[in-house]
Amino acid sequence: MSLLTLHQLECERDHRVLFTNLDFQCNEGDIVQIEGPNGCGKTTLLRVLTGLSTDFKGELKWRGEALADIYQTVLMHMLFLGHSPGIKKTLSPRENLHWLCGILSSHQLNSSQGVVDIDAALHKVGLYGFEDIPCHQLSAGQQQRVALARLHLSRALLWILDEPFTSIDSQGAHHFETLISDHARRGGCVLLTTHQHLNIEDIKLLNLIDYQTNDVYKARAEAH
Repeated sequence: MSLLTLHQLECERDHRVLFTNLDFQCNEGDIVQIEGPNGCGKTTLLRVLTGLSTDFKGELKWRGEALADIYQTVLMHMLFLGHSPGIKKTLSPRENLHWLCGILSSHQLNSSQGVVDIDAALHKVGLYGFEDIPCHQLSAGQQQRVALARLHLSRALLWILDEPFTSIDSQGAHHFETLISDHARRGGCVLLTTHQHLNIEDIKLLNLIDYQTNDVYKARAEAH
């Protein structure tokens, strides 16, 4: 049984259909890159999958059950990182992650004998020595690393990542590619959007252009 099933999914924005008849299955161990040009609905699709948008037609199922019926349960198995780092800039990296740990239950956190090592997570993402500096004093890339440090802290089965490599240098990108691959090898599932070429084996591609209507495709072609 698939982990996440999309059946006949259709989304529109401003009275324009973004994609339609979208059928796709995500299984444990899958890494899925959602592709398509700007404006084709990649972020909209991620918002639908996370429950942040209910403006769609079709079915979403989690392990065979309607996602809407078990949404609160599914949230406990999901980690979503959006375009924005989603951090409080007046707080330090350590304080931001302490806040995150405070709102998650113990079984949602990656811990050893009940202890969550925030400093280790920050060290792994290259923020050693920056733990107590207010985030507004950090570069855009460092702020993004604070957000991505959550991947080291969460036990979520499903990672949904919207442009996670924004402002990240090549060394940092390599680290997070490895982290994503390791998560999949442990049975996790990753859906992400990125304009960066990924050096990840066995990645699945979901191109939203394949699920656009002819009218939408022609309109975009004429615009270019």
